Amino acid sequence: MIPYAPFDVIIIGGSYAGLSAAMSLGRSRRQVLIIDSGLPCNRFTPHSHNFLTQDGKAPAEIAQRAREQVHQYDTVHFVEGTANTVTQVDSFFVVETATGEAFTAKKLILANGIKDNLPDIPGLANAWGKTVIHCPYCHGYEFKDQKTGILAHGDRALHLAGLVYNLSKDLQLFTNGEAEFTAEQRTKLTKAGILVHEERIISISEKEGIIDGITLDTGVFMPLQALYAVIPFTQQGGVADALGCTLTDAGHIKVDFMQKTSVPGVYACGDNSSPMRSVALAVSTGSTAGAMVNMELVTESF
Repeated sequence: MIPYAPFDVIIIGGSYAGLSAAMSLGRSRRQVLIIDSGLPCNRFTPHSHNFLTQDGKAPAEIAQRAREQVHQYDTVHFVEGTANTVTQVDSFFVVETATGEAFTAKKLILANGIKDNLPDIPGLANAWGKTVIHCPYCHGYEFKDQKTGILAHGDRALHLAGLVYNLSKDLQLFTNGEAEFTAEQRTKLTKAGILVHEERIISISEKEGIIDGITLDTGVFMPLQALYAVIPFTQQGGVADALGCTLTDAGHIKVDFMQKTSVPGVYACGDNSSPMRSVALAVSTGSTAGAMVNMELVTESF
């Protein structure tokens, strides 16, 4: 039973960004409701890195400790579930969950992350977050000097190649189809000694998420110990689209330096609004969103 309504703020998504926003608001004694499905985007990853004081810990361990700390603030409440619809009624937001419960708030923070749309390559899903990875800052050091591949093409491939090259020179690039490189980009890759394979990937060989290589449509098996993959994504749950939030060309929710979206009263934080996917950044943007929402409430009432 939720003891308070309407809330000052509803936070959709209760992982690192949402919990961080809730802590800022709870410490300002705001009535907050977190609606969370319990399925964070990084749940497949065994260890989280590049976050001071938490380096190497399991993501679930970090999240559990965060929830315990946020639970100490008695104005922050939790509901397990997913936000099904969000509508504006006068100056309030009404959020209805998949189970039919409805909650009302003055402000809304979207912290529900993104959905990775994994390509249909056998073996990839099992290894995702373990040895098929997305971020050199989050995972790269653990795979330094190992036989490494990059699954990407075009500008994103060049960007990743530059970052990964400093971690491992034993590096190859797989475009899974015809490559989209300019002559200048191909020259840069050749100069670095990075081979480009344009054949289709038939499968990824793995055991319990640990890969040992990939098979191309020519039948050639390419040994690998790590594979960086640029994976397409969509906004989780469709709430941002329903509200009419402007998206960037890449598909993230467009926010300003205060984490404000294009819709008045709606803020966003974490992976849904930043190309830098990390626990550290999610916590940072969540803290900013919480503080800025509190300031907006202060401005309206004081």
